[in-house]
Amino acid sequence: MRSAPVSGLLPLLLGLRLLLGSGAAAQYSSDLCNWKGSGLTHEAHRKDVEQVYLRCSEGSIEWMYPTGALIVNLRPNISPASYKHLTVCIKPFKDSAGANIYLEKTGELKLLVRDGERSPSRVYCFGYDQGGLFVEATPQQDISRKITGFQYELMSKGIAADLHTASAPCRPCSDTEVLLAVCTSDFVIRGSIQNVTNEAEEQESIIHVGVNKLYRQKSKVFQLTGESGNWRGQIKTLLECGVKPGDGDFLFTGRMHFGEARLGCAPRFKDFQRMYKEAKDKGLNPCEIGPD
Repeated sequence: MRSAPVSGLLPLLLGLRLLLGSGAAAQYSSDLCNWKGSGLTHEAHRKDVEQVYLRCSEGSIEWMYPTGALIVNLRPNISPASYKHLTVCIKPFKDSAGANIYLEKTGELKLLVRDGERSPSRVYCFGYDQGGLFVEATPQQDISRKITGFQYELMSKGIAADLHTASAPCRPCSDTEVLLAVCTSDFVIRGSIQNVTNEAEEQESIIHVGVNKLYRQKSKVFQLTGESGNWRGQIKTLLECGVKPGDGDFLFTGRMHFGEARLGCAPRFKDFQRMYKEAKDKGLNPCEIGPD
């Protein structure tokens, strides 16, 4: 990430500290997970800095007609001692425009997302202890069509590393990794690949899965279809993994990320049955699951 010129930004931060020191009340989101606001509430001649406080592990920011700046305070309902183990990820809305997004720590600003960047599936992650989010509106001739917005998620550093290591989704998992994934993944299903849709612009593939057995799912990604009465769903992975339709069943595991199922370990089901039986016979299974 690049360090940003701070000549125009530090006065905003200093102004905020003076404002708070005078006893002005900060504005909070309505539901503590999501915030939606408008820059039209600011007087035209002022560059206000507004504080936003959110206390959930996931949510969104939507800033219409951005003027001035926002400081986004993410304060999840966990012990502050655990903050150092967290990673923050943000995913800008597809048409987000009108502001730069920075990391701010002790007055130093580092550019995270430049206004106008167009990367539809790009996710930006950083350690919680690296700083907070500072969103500054950019000068505009016409703000009437500008909305700056992004989703955010907080997760443990280990999970974030798995999701954002480019080679991880393509590398075959070891037996130990598969057995652990069965215990810790957000979804675990037995199914077959019905079709694969490649999205070149986003460098992703969408795997259309027919579900034969649903062991676990955190969100309702896999659902009964009205026409056939079968369970179906979609899982995303990197385009470079080269997933193709094929015969036979797989054990699909993975994580939910910004409302989407992301592929983790996916061995052929017969291979999973073998490794599960071998581990069970040795008493080494990290958790119990019916492999049939």
